[in-house]
Amino acid sequence: MNYVPNSDVELQEMLKSIGVDSVEELFEVVPKQVRFPKLDLPKALSELETTRLMNGLASRNWNLRDHASFLGAGSYNHYVPSVVGHLVGRSEFYTAYTPYQPEVSQGTLQAIYEYQTMMGELFNMDVSNASMYDGASALAEAAIMAVNVTNRNKVIIPKTVHPDSRAVTRTYTEPQGIVIAEYETMEEAVAALDDQTAALLVQQPDFLGQIQDLKKLADAAHAKGALFVVSAYPTSLGLLKPPGECGADIAVGEGQSLGMRPSFGGPYVGIFTCRNEYIRNLPGRIVGQTTDKTGKRAFVLTLQTREQHIRREKATSNICTNEGLIALVVTVYLSAMGKQGLHEVAEQCYHKAHYAADEIAKLPGYSLLLEGAFFNEFLVRVPNIEIVQAACKEAGIIGGYALGKEYPQFADCLLFCCTEMNTREEIDCLVEVLRGA
Repeated sequence: MNYVPNSDVELQEMLKSIGVDSVEELFEVVPKQVRFPKLDLPKALSELETTRLMNGLASRNWNLRDHASFLGAGSYNHYVPSVVGHLVGRSEFYTAYTPYQPEVSQGTLQAIYEYQTMMGELFNMDVSNASMYDGASALAEAAIMAVNVTNRNKVIIPKTVHPDSRAVTRTYTEPQGIVIAEYETMEEAVAALDDQTAALLVQQPDFLGQIQDLKKLADAAHAKGALFVVSAYPTSLGLLKPPGECGADIAVGEGQSLGMRPSFGGPYVGIFTCRNEYIRNLPGRIVGQTTDKTGKRAFVLTLQTREQHIRREKATSNICTNEGLIALVVTVYLSAMGKQGLHEVAEQCYHKAHYAADEIAKLPGYSLLLEGAFFNEFLVRVPNIEIVQAACKEAGIIGGYALGKEYPQFADCLLFCCTEMNTREEIDCLVEVLRGA
C-alpha cells in the first residue's frame, strides 16, 4: 500500500472502471438540497487563533489541581509519582499492543510478566492475565468464566456493585443467554443462591463505600457450589485483606487508582486474577517465563486462548487487545510505591475519610447512612442536595456524588470520597461549606 494521493489520471481510470463519469455522480442518490447545504460557519481560524480558542474552552473545565475534590464513585484522585510518566513515555513502551511477533520484544513481555506477578501478590491469587479493557469488562468476563467453569447459567449480583459494572456485565452476558439476577441488598443476594447459580459477584468496598465480610460471602457461595467473584478497589488492598485470602475464586478490579489520574473516563485497565485450577478458562492471555536454547531467562506468550489464535468456538474471550500501556503504568507505579508506600496511601485514604465523616456527622441536618465499616467513601444524607451542591460549587469544591439516578432511595444523599490528596485544610473547608449550606 502506498500513501501517495491519487492523480487526476488515476481518478478518471477508477471512475471509468466502475462506469461513471465523475465523483459527483456517485452521490446522486443523495438529494441535492442536503448534498451541498449552505453552512452558516464562522470564518476559518489560524492555528494560533484556534489554540487560543481551545485553551479558553478548556479553562472552563474544573480540574483536580486547582479544586479540592471529594468525588470518587469508581474513579479516584491519587498522587502519581513523576517517574511513572517518564518511564511509560519511553518510545519502546509507548503502545497499547503486544507486538505481533511478541517473543522478539522481551522487554514488553517482561513488563507484562512483572505486572502479572504484582497483581497475583496484591490480590493474593494464583494467576493473573495480562490485563483487560477496564474493571467493568473484567467483571463481565468473570461472570462468563464462572458460567463456563460450573456449567450453570445464573449469576447473582447485588445492586451494591457499581451501576456501570452491572450494565457492562448485562451487555456482555445477556446475548449469551446468561441470566443476571440483581438484588437490592447483599442479604437478598445471598438468600437467592441456589444449585443453578454459577457465581456470586460482589464489590469490595461496595459502591456505597461499605466493607463486606468476604469470607462469609465466599462460604455462602461455595455451599451452593457457586464460584465467588470479587471486584476489589486495588488501593484498598494496601490495608484490607486481599480477595484470595477471603476465599475468592476469581478477583478482578479497576487499575486506574494505581498510577492513572482521572481523565474523562479513561483509559483504564482491567485486573483479572483467579485460582490456578481455572487457568484454562481464563480470558485474555498470560506471559510466562522460560529459558532459551542457551539457558538464559526468556519470556513467552504462554496462554492466549482468544479467537485471534484459536477457533472462535474454543476462545474464552473475543478480546484481541487490551490496555497494555496502562498495565505498564500500574507496574511502574507499584514498583515506585512498594508495599510500604501502598500501605501508607491506603492508611491516609482511610483516616482522612473517617475524619471527614466524623466531622460531617456532627453537623445539624447531616447524618451518615449504612452503619458499618468503610474504607475511603461514605454516604451522607444532606438537608437539601441542590443547595449543598451549589454551596460546594460556589466555594470551588468538587463535592460528593449524587446517587438519586441509580438509587432513588438515596435521592437525598451524597457519596463523599477522600484520598491521600485531600489535606486537613480542604476537609475542614468542606465541613464549613456544608455547615453553611
